[in-house]
Amino acid sequence: MTVQRVGGLELSVAALSDPGLKRAANEDSYLAEGSAFVVADGMGGYECGDLASGAVVAAFRERFASPEVRDFATVHAALLDADDRVAEVAQNTQRGAGSTATGIVAVLHEGNPYWLVFNVGDSRVYRHSGSELEQLTRDHSLGQEKVDAGELRPEDLATFKDRNVITRAIGAADGLADSWLVPAINGERMLLCSDGLHGEVGDEAIRAILTMNGRPETVVRALVDRALANGGRDNVTAVVVDVIAGGLQVTDATGSSAFPVAFGEPDDTLRIRD
Repeated sequence: MTVQRVGGLELSVAALSDPGLKRAANEDSYLAEGSAFVVADGMGGYECGDLASGAVVAAFRERFASPEVRDFATVHAALLDADDRVAEVAQNTQRGAGSTATGIVAVLHEGNPYWLVFNVGDSRVYRHSGSELEQLTRDHSLGQEKVDAGELRPEDLATFKDRNVITRAIGAADGLADSWLVPAINGERMLLCSDGLHGEVGDEAIRAILTMNGRPETVVRALVDRALANGGRDNVTAVVVDVIAGGLQVTDATGSSAFPVAFGEPDDTLRIRD
């Protein structure tokens, strides 16, 4: 665990990645320092999956290594660069390459601290406040498309045989990143993870682990251990970011903490390629 100061935010951060029990190599990469937190899950097999996810993380690390708060344009530039780097990796392979990319970046909006949340693929960002859990990102996957179309019940998604087929990826023809701008709230806990975690551990179990465990390093260990205990069929990565101070303090009329954000449709201004 590290305590980091990003702009006016004080954050407690921990991350853990494990190859799982069935894969020979770990094709996940993550960034858990500076003003951006990112999880990338590479595709393309053992020959380049790790290179693809590493290329995504490198593009963000070069721009967000310092604790300075960056702007929206810098995030867009990082995604464009990541797309170019993954395409370069793919040129040297027979099977091609791609990567998911999900993350949160500290930005200022109207003078207040916010998270710019973005996603391409099926890695996820969750927000935990009190004992409540909300998935902030939307999976770009065949299974989620069938749920959205009413062809598959949400409760059947976990057993859908093609649930890991993704419909957007960095380095692919469709590289549209969904994005949301949400306030950074004191006391909240953000979780970024690859599908090796949420594919093995249901949302209720994730919520319970985030609620019952204290320090971020304890949380990421408990999450990864649960995924391994449930089969560990994929690489597993978890990044936990706690907002300790410097965020907004939101209260309702009774003076108790209130969950402030209702998410609508994502912004499309992070489109990687027209």
